[in-house]
Amino acid sequence: MAAKGFLTFPRMENPFRDTSARLQDFGDLHIPLSQAKRQLQASRCMNCGVPFCQSDFGCPLHNLIPEWNQLLEAGQEHAALIRLMKTAPFPEFTGRVCPALCEKACNLADDGVTNRDNELYLIETGFKNGWIRPAAPSRRSGCSVAIVGSGPSGLAAADLLNRLGHTVTVFERADRPGGLLMYGIPNMKLPKDIVMRRIDLMQQSGITFCLNIEASASLCSEFDAVLLCSGARTPRSLHLPNDHLPGVLYAVDFLSEVTRSLLDHQTPPSTVTDSVKGKSVIVVGGGDTGNDCVGTVLRLGAAQVTQLEMMPKPPVSRLPANPWPEWPRTLRTDYGQLESLSVTGHDPRIYETTVKSIHPDKNGVLNAVETVRLKQTDKRFEPFPGTEQRLPCDLLLIAAGFTGCDQATAHAFSLVPDSRGRLAGENGLHYLGGNLFSAGDARTGQSLVVRALADGRACAAAVHDWLSGRKI
Repeated sequence: MAAKGFLTFPRMENPFRDTSARLQDFGDLHIPLSQAKRQLQASRCMNCGVPFCQSDFGCPLHNLIPEWNQLLEAGQEHAALIRLMKTAPFPEFTGRVCPALCEKACNLADDGVTNRDNELYLIETGFKNGWIRPAAPSRRSGCSVAIVGSGPSGLAAADLLNRLGHTVTVFERADRPGGLLMYGIPNMKLPKDIVMRRIDLMQQSGITFCLNIEASASLCSEFDAVLLCSGARTPRSLHLPNDHLPGVLYAVDFLSEVTRSLLDHQTPPSTVTDSVKGKSVIVVGGGDTGNDCVGTVLRLGAAQVTQLEMMPKPPVSRLPANPWPEWPRTLRTDYGQLESLSVTGHDPRIYETTVKSIHPDKNGVLNAVETVRLKQTDKRFEPFPGTEQRLPCDLLLIAAGFTGCDQATAHAFSLVPDSRGRLAGENGLHYLGGNLFSAGDARTGQSLVVRALADGRACAAAVHDWLSGRKI
């Protein structure tokens, strides 16, 4: 490994496609760097004595980052990929949507190694060269496992349990597998042919996917073990009068509709575009999903988009209470906000603000909202009287997060979520009792894709121990 690569070569991420071009489609946001440039980026890894990138501060999967960076720099791409996939089940997903906790925990601090782009390069090189093949086990255990939900945690659990020799069937209520990966994340961040490529590979490995099916407790008698990986699907409501008007939508429902229309028709039909094109859109929520909504409505021709964030504007640099290697709680401007800046000349975000009331026109159709500034007192947010403002609004997208697990799944299996809306066993463990287990957002609450992957693998290990008669 180059002794001073981090001193010689500047950090270089995969660049964005030109804004004007990418706003015309739902294609991939980025342009990959060449092999030579990717090797230079790998050479920036310092092979630290204490690699915080793979610690709990960094990668939830505990990827062996310095090891595969060293192999990548040396041109040993196949060996690097093998090392990566010892811990990472689906680098083609995390290489696109992970916020790269490892990069911020890097000893180079906020100038960290481009690990996310490096792992994406390795996995895509692997697919291109035919190194990624079905991983059917040499023999079966005789045990059968049902997995409810085909999102990140469900797929990760299915992959590992199948490799361990168990017969795995995944049940999904939607018309396509992938869960959040398929319908919760826009195509420009995670192209859906990438998701289906992995699903096809898993099917070739012996995993069965059953679609358009609502799971029921009968699975407990039909399978040796059942994993509930149904996600955190209870959206946080604004709890306001008129919040069910036409034009008021939860963000994931809206994003799902757009993705489904793209998959069914290759281009959004008029039923989708007419609700957005030339309209004033307000997005409630300043997180990743809110940003995805901003990018999506711009592609659908929105005339104006405003994003409301209840938290104060973050600082540009770390505060003393937020030291490295913690995740930096600093201002981040993502692709949708950058696109809005390019189109309108201003940041779409308004901080410390929320919707106070929703107003229809005389025909009962949404046409405005009243916002109010917020002040924080004793960890609570309260309206600041006299700061109300009326804004035109034809489409209100609520991206305020989720409050708990999928209620339909909890009801179907006669489970009562805990006080935080989670399906978790004693002391928060994966084991729920009987032959039931839970993993991912259903167990932990709303979190990151990479954390759901790690939790799915951890749950799979617990199921394997239980099926093998060992103490969990």
